[in-house]
Amino acid sequence: MSMLNYFYDNDLIRIYKNQPKDWRDSLKISSENLVSKDIITEEYVNEIINNVETNGAYIVIVPGVVMPHALATGPGVLDTGISFSKFEEPVSFEKDNPEKQGKLFFTLAAKDEEQHLKNIQDLMELLLTEGMIEALSGIETMEDYEHVMRDFETAGS
Repeated sequence: MSMLNYFYDNDLIRIYKNQPKDWRDSLKISSENLVSKDIITEEYVNEIINNVETNGAYIVIVPGVVMPHALATGPGVLDTGISFSKFEEPVSFEKDNPEKQGKLFFTLAAKDEEQHLKNIQDLMELLLTEGMIEALSGIETMEDYEHVMRDFETAGS
């Protein structure tokens, strides 16, 4: 489960108790960690929001899981990274559509297309691990995250 360790070792995990006011707010909040680490700029965050406004909620990859990202060659990408944010309650991207809401946010940024695709592949592998989405959805503290990380590390070895 190297992705879980990656988030942990690079301080790329945020667990939020306060609920964002809407999906745009959730994208800004879930990107804060990457912005503060100079991996992306506000310009990239705005690009993600614009893409959702234009193309719909394509970033909700499965119910409960959101993967905010824009083009690898887009503006505002300074480095490569993925952050993990968890909100207390699901954020809705389409009114009255439970399929298009999520509380687990994996924000991606990559300097090149190849790395971008690899990040998506690694993330999908993590999320396809049986029980992973449920386990991450249940965390409320960093200690909970550490527990999930240990459990899945043990199960994988």
